[in-house]
Amino acid sequence: MTQILRLLLSQFALRLRSRAKLELENLVLRHQIEILRRSAPKRARLVRADRFLFTLVLRLWSRIAQSIRIVHPKTLVRWHREGFRIYWRWKSRSRGGRPNLGAELRVLIRQMSSDNPLWGAPRIHGELLKLGFEISQATVSKYMPRRPKDPDQRWKTFLRNHMDCTASIDFLVVPTITVKVLFVLIVLSHERRRLVHFGITANPTAEWTARQMTEAFPWDTAPRFLIRDRHPTYGRAFREHIAAMAITEVPTAPRSPWQNGYVERVIGSARRECLDHVIALNDCQLRRVLKSYLAYYNRTRTHLALDKDAPEPRAPANTNDGPIVIIPEVNGLHHRYEHLAA
Repeated sequence: MTQILRLLLSQFALRLRSRAKLELENLVLRHQIEILRRSAPKRARLVRADRFLFTLVLRLWSRIAQSIRIVHPKTLVRWHREGFRIYWRWKSRSRGGRPNLGAELRVLIRQMSSDNPLWGAPRIHGELLKLGFEISQATVSKYMPRRPKDPDQRWKTFLRNHMDCTASIDFLVVPTITVKVLFVLIVLSHERRRLVHFGITANPTAEWTARQMTEAFPWDTAPRFLIRDRHPTYGRAFREHIAAMAITEVPTAPRSPWQNGYVERVIGSARRECLDHVIALNDCQLRRVLKSYLAYYNRTRTHLALDKDAPEPRAPANTNDGPIVIIPEVNGLHHRYEHLAA
């Protein structure tokens, strides 16, 4: 009797499962028809609920999934994997792990990597440790920007490393009160934008310009490179003299004063700050004025490129050193302010 009852119950349960399977399959087919009716005549568009339903059917009743016709089986598998990742990402969102790095520190790591292309993660990590940031080297590597395997220095760095062995020259023209023209040769050292020498003549020649270079760089003080334009004054005699001083000439391109920008900037400053306010009587008077301006330019005048310091560095004074005195420069065109020594 018990075996007969078990057999009847199993047959009844089998019929119930078959009927449930049939109803579920009908439900899936009807839902597909509804999707096609909803998106007709365009391509079938599935919303998030549709994807969830088909993925659930694939997960629980893989045989019924065969009745799904508007979606490829590979698409269902891909949706299932995406849902798996989303689920576990949501489930582990509030778990442990490394704390997020602050935005300020991330910016600092990228700035260090950008400013020092030859540094790797160990060097940057060491600098951060010296600054008091307790982070791991792996975190530094994570937030470093990508760069080539063989990083190179920038042009700005390359030029700064050669400033101490580079000089430039150029002429400026000054009219006199008698409507004559005087030529002023400016010699500038690029190391700290220092005016090394100037010469005045009414008839510049290659021989005269060569002698000015000897006066500007006596003995072994000659620079390695000399930037100049292509003026005919720099003739054969000048070039031979420069070669004898072991100086390599770097001529600029024709009609390109921007390639000799440092000395052009100095000439503009000399005109605005001195020569535009003076009428030159003769070469002797102009030499005195330019000599006072050269002393003011090198010892007193501050420069933005030198962090607002003079070419010949000026040590900042203490506010308690005494009263401030005014010292005229360039015959009163400019002034220097210092504390009076006690």
